[in-house]
Amino acid sequence: MKTLVICSGGLDSVSLAHVAAAEGHLSRLISFDYGQRHRKETLFASACADRLGVPFQLIDLRAIGAALTGSALTDDVDVPDGHYAEETMRITVVPNRNAIMLSVAFGVAAANGDTAVATAVHGGDHFIYPDCRPAFTQAFDAMQRAALDGYAEVRLVTPFVHRTKADIVTAGAAAGTPFAQTWSCYKGGARHCGRCGTCVERREAFHLAGVPDPTDYEDPDFWAGAVARKAAQDV
Repeated sequence: MKTLVICSGGLDSVSLAHVAAAEGHLSRLISFDYGQRHRKETLFASACADRLGVPFQLIDLRAIGAALTGSALTDDVDVPDGHYAEETMRITVVPNRNAIMLSVAFGVAAANGDTAVATAVHGGDHFIYPDCRPAFTQAFDAMQRAALDGYAEVRLVTPFVHRTKADIVTAGAAAGTPFAQTWSCYKGGARHCGRCGTCVERREAFHLAGVPDPTDYEDPDFWAGAVARKAAQDV
C-alpha cells in the first residue's frame, strides 16, 4: 500500500503521518491553503514531510475558501472559546471542506500511483463536522471508487474515525510523533491560545491519554474549567 496522507499540520494528521511512516507505507503529504486564519499550520505539515523524508505539496484553495463564507476560520468572525463539543463551535464549520480536499487528494493519489488516501478525522469531530462522520467517509469512498473506476484503485483510510483524540495521542506517541511540532489553535497566533475549542480538546486529550503535553499555551489552565462546564451541561 502506498498512502497519501492529508496533513494539515495538526496533532491528528501529523500523528497519522508518523503512524503510516512507521508502518512503512507513507508515500507523500499534501496540505491545503483555503484562506484559513491559522494557515501557519501548513508550515508544520511541510516540516513533517521533511522529517519523514517524503514529498510535500501545498495546494492553493484560497479562491474556493473565499467563497465559503460565514465560518470563523475563513471569515471576519471571532473563534469562540470553550469546549470543542459545545454548540458555539459550529461557527468553525467550513461547508464541504473535507469533501473538497478529499476530492483533490484522490486525484493527486491516482495521478501518482498511490493506492490509499488517509485522513485523520476522528470520533470527537462527529458532533461538529458532518463531513467527518462515518456515514460521509463511507459514502465518499464508494463515490471515489466509481469516479476512478477503470483508471485507478484508491481507497479511503480513516483509522481514527471511531476513536477519540486521546486515542490519537496514544497512537502518535507510540509512533514517535513530536507533538511540539504540531499546530492546533484556530486563532493562529504566536502561541496556542489555550482557550479555543481545538486548544481545549488538545489539552484534554493529553490529560486523558496520560501523555505529557509539550504545548506552550497562552492560557494553560483554561481547559479544566471548560471541561467541567461542559460536563455540568451534560448532566
